[in-house]
Amino acid sequence: MKKIVFALALGAFGLMTAQTTAYKGKGDVKGQLAANFQKGGTGIFAGLDYGLGESFSIGGQMSYLLGVDEIAGIKPEFGDRFDAKVRFNANLGSVMKLPSNIDIYPGLDLGLRNFGGHIGARYFFDKGFGLFSEIQFPFAKFNDNTKLFSNLNNQFNFTFGASFDL
Repeated sequence: MKKIVFALALGAFGLMTAQTTAYKGKGDVKGQLAANFQKGGTGIFAGLDYGLGESFSIGGQMSYLLGVDEIAGIKPEFGDRFDAKVRFNANLGSVMKLPSNIDIYPGLDLGLRNFGGHIGARYFFDKGFGLFSEIQFPFAKFNDNTKLFSNLNNQFNFTFGASFDL
């Protein structure tokens, strides 16, 4: 039992002190896969960020809602469930003097349904793998009030998943 406890403690210490980098700067490429949660549905999220400089990155994301509530007995079609965005991040981990395996990034995004913002954080456990969480919120919606599902992918949402070095 002592050996198991020692091994677990050593592993936890190794995870906490791993020499990893959540954002490396120019040329850094990160991929994200996650679950997306919002009012009226849950879905999947895939994103990619490319480092332009020490504290800036650009990228893209796609999301698709799988579990969607029906409205008036009608299920949404593919176009109602899908969204794509281009994004710009200010990677502040090094600016805030955080450990290299942590990055906090506010940013702006322009998508098929809105112009909005996001705030996220990445924590890398090991070289090439970490977790991230992000909230997204619209500033200006491209609304079509005649559509039943115009609010899908066009509202505050929360994303949680895995981040990878590519």
